[in-house]
Amino acid sequence: MGTRPWNSEAGQGEFMTCARQFYQFPGELELWRGGVLERPTVAYETWGKLNAQRDNAVLIFTGLSPSAHAASSPADSASGWWEEIVGPHLPIDTNKFFVICINSLGSCFGSTGPASVNPATNEIYRLSFPVLMLEDVAAGGKAVIDSLGIESLYSVIGPSMGGMTALAYAAQYPDSARSLVLISTASRSLPYAIALRSLQREMIRNDPDWQGGEYKDAGPVQGMRLARKLGMITYRSGEEWVQRFGRERIPEEHPSGDSFAPDFEVEAYLEYHAQRFTGQFDANCYLYLSRASDLFDFAEHGSSMEVAARKIQAERILIVGVASDFLFRIERQRELASIFKAADKRVTLVELDSIQGHDSFLADMDSFRPVLDSFFTGDWSALTAMSSIQP
Repeated sequence: MGTRPWNSEAGQGEFMTCARQFYQFPGELELWRGGVLERPTVAYETWGKLNAQRDNAVLIFTGLSPSAHAASSPADSASGWWEEIVGPHLPIDTNKFFVICINSLGSCFGSTGPASVNPATNEIYRLSFPVLMLEDVAAGGKAVIDSLGIESLYSVIGPSMGGMTALAYAAQYPDSARSLVLISTASRSLPYAIALRSLQREMIRNDPDWQGGEYKDAGPVQGMRLARKLGMITYRSGEEWVQRFGRERIPEEHPSGDSFAPDFEVEAYLEYHAQRFTGQFDANCYLYLSRASDLFDFAEHGSSMEVAARKIQAERILIVGVASDFLFRIERQRELASIFKAADKRVTLVELDSIQGHDSFLADMDSFRPVLDSFFTGDWSALTAMSSIQP
């Protein structure tokens, strides 16, 4: 497998929009914490055209569970997870930019992960998969960029875990991107977020159907359901729960003899998302990527965070946070902004009042669109007006 060939109809120096593509390393990939992957594959999708100078590319890293399908395209009309942000005349305008979205190494949507076959043994990796770091996810993105002949990215952007991956990318390849956009993310996970993810992993691993990672078929359905429910609670805010559900009851009668069946609409909401997630995402992949989020620490790229920040050569850095986010609290984005400001970087921090919590970057497009549109159109005066810090 390799990258899509040049399209003669597009003209020299341009790639046409296409659906999921694959890059396969020609040999071993040495991982950040030791161990290797033999000829791993990175899945990705692209939108728009790469210009003749190859300098209009935007690289997107995702959160923990999304695929590379950030937006629909003529090759794949299904709605993507960032449908209102990526596309023609949208904030990340595909009439102007060549957009690449990476499916993380360790995931189960085309990239090599614990659910993939190990070419050395012809058996599924499962827990023999090496320790995964977000630096390795970033290395997968860099390999794709190199394969496309791109030396300088207009921007690297990532929400949540993707924001930490974008930081890992910028730290490892400091002159590769001219700007960074970090959304609802942090320089490292603190005890609260680590504790929540630890409990999610325990729910999965304590499910008898997990079988020490050797499950077959559906696997640890109950553990994944519970982990997803806990995740959904952390992704939203209490204020939104009140406005959206209040104490509304489910109209259906209880099943006979079950006094503890869901009574409230919010319970039904959690159950719907749990059922939807189960079977769509591999349990071992979830464990590895969750742990990678905990292990990342930007300070490991220098003797301090400020030293690490000084290495990054991005000309502009946009950091966006949400006041109601209690998974990656607004203090984490303020800390990031302070780190880059202390390193004499041109940084803008925008704090939004969305009530949708951590998921606001997926749910509150009316708040996010103006910020990202100002950044990607270069309307710096508008962006400065939104900023909670001054140059």
